[in-house]
Amino acid sequence: MVSRTDAPTRREQILKEAARLFAERGFHGVGVDEIGAAVGISGPGLYRHFPGKDAMLAELLVGISGQLLTGARRRLAEADGRTGASEVLDSLIEGHIDFALDDRPLITLHDRELDRLRDSDRKLVRQLQRQYVELWVEVVREAHPALTEPAARSAVHSVFGLLNSTPHLGRAGTLPGRGTTATLLHRMARGAFAAAGTPED
Repeated sequence: MVSRTDAPTRREQILKEAARLFAERGFHGVGVDEIGAAVGISGPGLYRHFPGKDAMLAELLVGISGQLLTGARRRLAEADGRTGASEVLDSLIEGHIDFALDDRPLITLHDRELDRLRDSDRKLVRQLQRQYVELWVEVVREAHPALTEPAARSAVHSVFGLLNSTPHLGRAGTLPGRGTTATLLHRMARGAFAAAGTPED
């Protein structure tokens, strides 16, 4: 989830290990006892933090959707009109790349397990994601004025697909290095937006 400089709380440790295990073995392939063992507490001890696995899954998927939106809004607020649209877009891309490289299990979890959420939680995830997309669309259209709104939205979804491909890049130890991978992803994202904004012959 979001990077922290202080030590993670026990609740955050539980969520991190739950995300890893759910991504590796599937939601139904992991028991409460295994999650507890991963953080050094008994399975029943987890119930002091969460009522069950469903609550962990909901907090993981709703939580990361909210964190992405909050982070993007913060980047826009920091720009506050003093930064050009192209630089703001760079900042948004950097923020999403941080997520895509640091929280790869959550991408897998979203793809595989979103439908397991109760309706209200799934609707909340979708609502947060729509707001996140629309924020990007606005910035992309400012940076690439030739793009229509539908084209900008399609480009944003396509770039998300590109950046969220990180779970398929191999294990962390086999990647060329975080900085190199981040630079490559950034270059590819900017290239995709530039190509989308180039008028056809």
